[in-house]
Amino acid sequence: MKAVEARQLVKVYRSRRKSTTALRGIDLDVSAGKLFSFLGRNGAGKTTFVKIASTLLMPTGGEISVLGHDVVNDPNSARKEIAVVPQGIRPYWHLTPKEHVFHYLRFRGVTREEAKSRTEWIIRDMGLEEFANTPALQLSGGLKQRTMVAMVLASTAPVLFLDEPTIGMDPMARRQVWRVIENIRSKGSTIFLTTHYLDEAERLSEELAVINNGEVLYKGDVAGMKAKVGADYRAILNRSTPHSLLEGYGKVMEDGGRLLVLSDRKGVMSLAEMASREGIEVSVGPVSLEEAFILLAGSDSRTWEEGEEDGF
Repeated sequence: MKAVEARQLVKVYRSRRKSTTALRGIDLDVSAGKLFSFLGRNGAGKTTFVKIASTLLMPTGGEISVLGHDVVNDPNSARKEIAVVPQGIRPYWHLTPKEHVFHYLRFRGVTREEAKSRTEWIIRDMGLEEFANTPALQLSGGLKQRTMVAMVLASTAPVLFLDEPTIGMDPMARRQVWRVIENIRSKGSTIFLTTHYLDEAERLSEELAVINNGEVLYKGDVAGMKAKVGADYRAILNRSTPHSLLEGYGKVMEDGGRLLVLSDRKGVMSLAEMASREGIEVSVGPVSLEEAFILLAGSDSRTWEEGEEDGF
């Protein structure tokens, strides 16, 4: 059974002045017990999909189910299987992290003793012990976010929707959350993750998809997506570097204030030697998910699946 299954899912937001199509007939399957990452630029449709899948928003058309329960026609059955960290969630100012977790678990029907045990476990593993009894009003933004994520992860629900769960956290806190997520997934929960941190997606994902302008561009795994780049290594240089100096080293692309050169190992090493002679700052390394995402999300809207020919 699939954890999440969508067929021709459509969502149109309508107002008096205009209509905006957020999802354009999406077909998507998420395997049970896997960690699935849903990637896309701002406004691509990620949060809309999560809201529909987690019964927070009605679709305009199509079908979607969670563990076989129709989200539209049987939302109560679907809700029993899920827990959600929505984007922009805020804590209750007067409650402490410990109180947030405990009362959330009790609300979900967890016994008092089990709720106490889970609360102690998640507070410890999420690195919140020092702040366990501090009212949310006195917590930093990152600690507030960690509290809300801890609350939902403690549920160990069969399907966990995490929409930008580590936003606002420092690098160490993010890695601590990753370890907890991996632990929960290893026990059988399905994790549906949206994130703008591509190192996070590369570290955690077993399956992933890229959405752009309401359409799925790629569905597969990290290795398959990186293979689409058609190169094993990349060099990063300042955007002011003359393009004429980069000819013959590989494929050149712009990314904000920098230039990326995609090539093989020999190509990037030769480029690094040239940059050293010219006094140009350069960093080299293996191609990451970030380069694959930049190429994919900036391309046309054709769909790429594993098994198709490489190339953008």
